[in-house]
Amino acid sequence: MSTTIPEPELQQQFDRDGYVAFPQYLDHGEMTELVANVDRFIGDVLPRLPAEHVFYEDRDDAATLKQIQQLGQYDAWFHQLLTVGRFPDLAQRLLDGPVVPRNMQYFNKPPAVGQPTPAHQDGYYFMLDPCEAVTMWLALEDVDQETGCVRYVQSSHKQGMREHARTGTLGFSQGIVDYPTDSDRLNEVAFPAGPGDLLVHHAMTIHRADGNRSATRSRRALGLIYYSERAQEDAEAHAAYQQRLAADMKSANQI
Repeated sequence: MSTTIPEPELQQQFDRDGYVAFPQYLDHGEMTELVANVDRFIGDVLPRLPAEHVFYEDRDDAATLKQIQQLGQYDAWFHQLLTVGRFPDLAQRLLDGPVVPRNMQYFNKPPAVGQPTPAHQDGYYFMLDPCEAVTMWLALEDVDQETGCVRYVQSSHKQGMREHARTGTLGFSQGIVDYPTDSDRLNEVAFPAGPGDLLVHHAMTIHRADGNRSATRSRRALGLIYYSERAQEDAEAHAAYQQRLAADMKSANQI
């Protein structure tokens, strides 16, 4: 299925708020196929991935799988999903021009142990000039405030890059230093979601999520990242950052 928001209104919403939501962007049949392929990837492909692309809340407990990086790099089915069809087409509409598919990620907050995601701006990690990119967040199951739904700070993409510093959260190594300000609290909006619901935000939009307080329910989602072709990545600085991060995580026995 395609977006049901008319083109001018879609762009207005995204430009105004820094995010836009699409309920049931994928239908039941599409989600059944997608979830089956996620499970296949975890069972068959994940064991062959490098340690720096797989994160666990507890490295010794496979049930606490937290995050997988670059699904499209390691599997043809996910490469197709990332690079062809409605997801890159939507990114191109929102960024007003050709895009570069950059990453597909798996996210989870396992029951009871899933940690909060610190408030951050994706652009801090991306290191782009200009910072023109979108992240798409697709719910694989019901996600609510108990399990840690995404929370956006409305219109925060217009206010520049906030100061970030290292956090102790695996997979989200940077967080905004002075979060939350009074303005952050006033403008934060929570987005509970169901299977197939899609959220899309600008790389400068501040967002976060609480930890998973449920003792029984997981919080699984996919993330898809697209850069505008106009955006130039500081590839050397980005690679150096990734190397430092991997070294830090290894020394802390996190990967």
